[in-house]
Amino acid sequence: MRDKCRKIIDHIGLPRMIIIGFFLFMLLLAGPLGLNVQSLLGDAVRRWAMYGILVLAMVPAVQSGIGLNFGISLGIVAGLIGATFTIEMGITNAFLSILLAMTIALLLGSLFGVGYGLLLNRVKGSEMTVSTYVGFSVIAFMNMFWLSLPYKSGELIWPLGGQGMRNTISLQSSFGHVFNSIGDFSMGFRGGKFYLTPGDDKFGFYVPTGLIVVFLLSCFMVWLFMRSKAGMAMSAAGANAQFTKASGIEVNKMRILGTALSTALAAVGIIVYAQSYGFLQLYNAPLMMGFHSVAAVLIGGASIRRAKISHVILGAFLFQGILAVALPVTNKILPEGNISDVIRIIISNGIILYALSKTKGGAK
Repeated sequence: MRDKCRKIIDHIGLPRMIIIGFFLFMLLLAGPLGLNVQSLLGDAVRRWAMYGILVLAMVPAVQSGIGLNFGISLGIVAGLIGATFTIEMGITNAFLSILLAMTIALLLGSLFGVGYGLLLNRVKGSEMTVSTYVGFSVIAFMNMFWLSLPYKSGELIWPLGGQGMRNTISLQSSFGHVFNSIGDFSMGFRGGKFYLTPGDDKFGFYVPTGLIVVFLLSCFMVWLFMRSKAGMAMSAAGANAQFTKASGIEVNKMRILGTALSTALAAVGIIVYAQSYGFLQLYNAPLMMGFHSVAAVLIGGASIRRAKISHVILGAFLFQGILAVALPVTNKILPEGNISDVIRIIISNGIILYALSKTKGGAK
C-alpha cells in the first residue's frame, strides 16, 4: 500500500498534490465564509482561458532548449504596441480591431523574438538569467517609450494636454470582451433550481465560450506544430544538441525558431488577456507576467527541459484557480492589509524556487 502511494505521489508530483489540495481546501472554506462558490469557479475558468496563451508561450521556448522564458515581456510589449496602434487608428469594429492588433503583435513579436534568439545563442548556459534581465530591462525601457509616442487619441494619452500614455487604457470602444462574449453563458443553482442564461449574471458559473475556444485552438495549433518536421527538429535540438547537430540540423536556428514562437505567442497572449480584462495596462503592469507564466507551467508538470500542452492546460488552471479562490478567501479571513498580495507572491515565487532547486544547475 505504501509503495502504491509513493508511485501515485511520484507520478502526480508532490508540489502539484499540495497545490491541488490547497485549491480544494480554499473552495471548502469559501462557502462558510459567505462567498459565492459558483462565481469563484467561473472566475477561475475565465482567468484560466485569458492567461492560458501566455503560459503556452513557454512550450516552444523550453522545447527548443532555451529553458523557462522569463523574457516573454518582450512579446508582451509587442502585443501592447499592436493594441495601442489599433486604438490610435480608431477602428470601431471589434473583430477588425482585434485582428489587426493581433497581426501587428505577431509580426513585431516574431521580429523581436529573432533578435532575442540571436542574443540567447551567444549566452548558452545562462539563458534563464539573461532572459530575466531582458524581461526587466524591456519594461524599464518601455516606461520611457510610452511617454514619447506621438499618439493623439484621447483614449490613449493623458487628458488636458498631458504628456505620454495613460497607465490604464479602456478597451470598451475597441475590442474589449470581444472573445468572451461569443456564446458566453452562466449556469448554476438559485433557489434550489438549476438555471442557464446567456451572458454573465455575476452569480452563477460563468463560461466565456469564445475565449475558451481561442485558448484551446491556440493549444491545438502549437500541438500540431510540435509534431511537424520543424517542431520535432526544434524539440530534438533542445533535448540533445550534439546529436541533433550530428544529424545535420542547425541547432542555433532551431533555438531562434523556438524563441521567436515563444515571443510571438506572448504578443498574442497579452491581447487575449487584455480583451478579457477590458483594459490595457502599460508601464510596470506586465513586469511579473513572465514569472506567473513560469510558475503556472511548472505547476502543470513542466521542467526546464520538457514542456507539453497538458502542462499548460493543467498548470494555468491550478495557478489562476488558486488566485481566483484563495485571494477572496484570504481577504475574508484577514480583511486588513495586503495579505492577499503577499500570498500571491509567495505562491508564484515559491513554485519557481522549488522547481529550480530540483534542476541541480540545469541537469534534471
